Amino acid sequence: MFELTNKVAIVTGASSGIGRATAKLFAENGASVVVAARRHGELDALVAEIVEDGGKARALAGDVRDETHARKLVELAVDAFGGLDIAFNNVGSVGKMGPISDLPAEDWHATLDTNLTAAFLGAKYQIPALIARGGGSLIFTSTFVGYTAGMPGMAAYAASKAGLIGLTQVLAAEHGPQGVRVNALLPGGTDTPSATFKTPESREFVEGLHALKRVAQPEEIARSALYLASDASSFTTGAALLADGGLSINRT
Repeated sequence: MFELTNKVAIVTGASSGIGRATAKLFAENGASVVVAARRHGELDALVAEIVEDGGKARALAGDVRDETHARKLVELAVDAFGGLDIAFNNVGSVGKMGPISDLPAEDWHATLDTNLTAAFLGAKYQIPALIARGGGSLIFTSTFVGYTAGMPGMAAYAASKAGLIGLTQVLAAEHGPQGVRVNALLPGGTDTPSATFKTPESREFVEGLHALKRVAQPEEIARSALYLASDASSFTTGAALLADGGLSINRT
């Protein structure tokens, strides 16, 4: 049920963390993978790992906020592997944190551009390619912040990631008849290079927010992405799937 044999997937934000773990897991389960991020070296290393393990992968470095990059990613998937079946739009940035009264408008726009507008640009080119293959799975990485919890100082992040859930629902309704499933994945605290917990004290605090009293490893979130990408979730669309270690329900 979780096999991706003969499938082609795009994974953005693939140079580290959740994106990197997901790209490797997709490839391990049979998908040909096109990986994207801004850092050339990290992408090349990821492709080399996937190929060494017997998988197929290509890389295209660039900025997800660039519409040309979004188009070229899909073109690479089609040219290199014949089409597109799965798109995991995973890039995200917490952005500048602080009270909204102190937040410059340019920082607000920068966070929304990275987290929300880039997802729109990705979907704009991915959806026609998915339809051309008879349907597929489109996934956005959102978050519990702005969905089940408000975290002080994270207004732009919360607004942008909550916007992804609205985008998910509309695209699922629009393109369900064409066989395209669209879902949002909402991780909890995850041990990635971009995690906001940088000290032992802050990590302990974040771990305590979760019912499981720990944060996730990227590979754990990748397995939820694999579920959404695969036929195991064939009747799941328009969903905001929490993979948050019980953070949203925890009061202990």
